[in-house]
Amino acid sequence: MNKKLSSIIKVKKSQAGAKKRANSIFSTMSVAHVDDDDIIGKPTKMQGETISKGHKNYDLMLNLQLGIRYSVGRAAPATSLDLRDTAFNPKEKIWTRFPPQGSKHTPPHQSSAFKWKDYCPLVFRTLRKLFKVDPADYMISICGDDALRLLSSPGKSGSFFYSTNDDKYMIKTMKKSEVKVLIRMLQAYYNHVRAFENTLVTKFFGLHCVKMSGHAQKKVRFVIMGNLFCSDYAIHRRFDLKGSSHGRLTDKPESEIDSTTTLKDLDLNYIFRLQKSWFQEFCRQVDRDCNFLEQERIMDYSLLVGIHFTQMSRTGEPPPTMEASISQVQSPSGNGDEGSEETAPELSRLGMNMPARAELATRRTDSELVMEPTGEYYDVILILGIIDILQDYDISKKLEHAYKSFHYDPNSISAVDPSQYSRRFRDFILRIFRQDTT
Repeated sequence: MNKKLSSIIKVKKSQAGAKKRANSIFSTMSVAHVDDDDIIGKPTKMQGETISKGHKNYDLMLNLQLGIRYSVGRAAPATSLDLRDTAFNPKEKIWTRFPPQGSKHTPPHQSSAFKWKDYCPLVFRTLRKLFKVDPADYMISICGDDALRLLSSPGKSGSFFYSTNDDKYMIKTMKKSEVKVLIRMLQAYYNHVRAFENTLVTKFFGLHCVKMSGHAQKKVRFVIMGNLFCSDYAIHRRFDLKGSSHGRLTDKPESEIDSTTTLKDLDLNYIFRLQKSWFQEFCRQVDRDCNFLEQERIMDYSLLVGIHFTQMSRTGEPPPTMEASISQVQSPSGNGDEGSEETAPELSRLGMNMPARAELATRRTDSELVMEPTGEYYDVILILGIIDILQDYDISKKLEHAYKSFHYDPNSISAVDPSQYSRRFRDFILRIFRQDTT
């Protein structure tokens, strides 16, 4: 009997600790209740450093913008979505010189001379068409009067991230090895995103290279992607989830964690409950996307999750249930109940502005991923997608796996075979996402 009582007390303490951590999220907000203007409205704080004249990356930004304007604005015949195999050939690339005085095809500019490379231009032009990106809007976002912003590098890869001023696009510098991976898998990627409009994988819009002038003739390769968190909803918490536990805890003190901090697997203390039709489509699409990535020998990807709390309380009291708002939500295309009258134009595809209930959960230990639900809920809007899909299981990752396996539990590390990675990833994701039965 004493053992049972001791166990109950232990669980209660664990739940209290989790509740305290969750409430700290809300205590940093300036108000106890989120106003309507905050629910539909981005934070006024802009992330990153504006690249203005005098910045060390100013010339690179000008080169990038000149190249994009040239590539997107270049006249091209209308294309079908059915592309020939030759369009995906790794040799399918175009070099263009940009002298400062201009040329027959390029305008004069204030930067140093540079060369511009377009990789598989027809494929990326067709991808933008497939993703319904208007060419003029695309050019204005990247090449308009507003400067790009340089974001701090969030990982160990050494890549830099730039954001457009309207937050629609992210520009990531790439290693040569990453470019090779993307080109290698480009045809399979194209077929996948064309077949599944609800895919959660990153949207790629362009792959380019700037070759700087001078003795070094430095090459900067970069890819243009959709910004997952370009939303009308303010993101209050964000998580990068891999399904592994080694090193998957943020090293920031709690006082420094804010809405721009990317938290990890062991920081997560919620189970997300989705409406039946969304949950079923989510499970199907996670399986499809993981199968695709496994076939392409990709690993080390993450599910990036942004959480918008629709109502927050300093006391931790559960907000009203979502029954009324969920009834207004459009089901995933082709997967809703027959005769449904649910409509919500902002919910056009899986992963964007999905209503859910976030149930507070606790861990038995600080180092394991298994969580126990507490029955305490918060109404949330979720924005999510699968990112970092360009790491193949190359020799460096195999060596990393061999080394870390000697020191840590092999199941806890990120660097594992793509088949094992895919299986572990989807098992974890489908433990923290569940069907809402209320």
